[in-house]
Amino acid sequence: MKNDPYKKAGVDIKAGNDLVNKIKGDVAKTFDKNVLGDFGSFSGFYSLPKGFKNPVLVACTDGVGTKVSLAQSNSSLGTIGQDLVAMCVNDMVTSGAQPLFFLDYFATSKLNVTETASVIKGIAKACKKSNCSLIGGETAEMPNHYVGKNFDLAGFSVGIVEKRLIIDTLNVKKNHLIVGIESSGAHSNGFSLINKLIKELRSKSEREELIKLALKPTHLYTAVILDLLKKVKVKSIANITGGGLLENIPRSIPKNLSSEIYLDNWKLPTLFRTLQGLGNIQINDMLRIFNCGIGMTLIIDPKDLNTTMKVISQHKFKSYMIGKVIKKQSTEINFV
Repeated sequence: MKNDPYKKAGVDIKAGNDLVNKIKGDVAKTFDKNVLGDFGSFSGFYSLPKGFKNPVLVACTDGVGTKVSLAQSNSSLGTIGQDLVAMCVNDMVTSGAQPLFFLDYFATSKLNVTETASVIKGIAKACKKSNCSLIGGETAEMPNHYVGKNFDLAGFSVGIVEKRLIIDTLNVKKNHLIVGIESSGAHSNGFSLINKLIKELRSKSEREELIKLALKPTHLYTAVILDLLKKVKVKSIANITGGGLLENIPRSIPKNLSSEIYLDNWKLPTLFRTLQGLGNIQINDMLRIFNCGIGMTLIIDPKDLNTTMKVISQHKFKSYMIGKVIKKQSTEINFV
């Protein structure tokens, strides 16, 4: 349309329609038999799966933070969608819930159809890996609100779990073991500091290598955890996100107990050793800001250790026995 007043104001409706045409095939591939209706409805519809006696719905929402800025500035948007999905479904699976469906929110100053399609295709691909249907979303073009080409992402997911199988901290006992599953890198936390340290690097080659390590997509843990729950009675689970090991492991342990973490039981990955050196960061701060190579922790009975590590290995993840639950101390978590 010539002389389109809305386009002159900064909102391109045609670009929005072009985006829909680019992504609808990828989105449709995520649909399972419980999705009702077609792509593009005003609402997403999902029929509850059968086989649950006392089903409980579980909801999670999250974003990717300033990892978005690093990905966009380095033209590496293909995997940022996986980060978004992982931040939601990894939280969800700590309760024992299986993801059902996902919705995304993409807001930008000016819609770049190619960039946005790349992000949403990544979301769809990660939803497919997580057995989670992408049943809706919103793309908002907001000129004069976001600066330049900046954009932000948010996701929302709903899952389901049988009420009697909800994982909490009630069954955690003294001497239970803490198993850590490897992370892919920083996942989607600590990037305000990471971005600062990258900008301070003078060597182009070192900067490019650090960016490559930092942008590795967040691991999706739903498949390995849901498989493990069929074989082991996991007592509690923590997703190691904002707050690092220092703040997230205590969330999976009752207030009347503490934990002991053996830092020598796994090697600090290259990314974190580099960040620590560049920023002269003390170990306690590293453990509070980053996951330090451990993306998720499980609390189990010692008799289940071999089975637990075997199942994790079958899903191509490394795991480590990183600690145990101990009697109440003056601090919730103790690193030794």
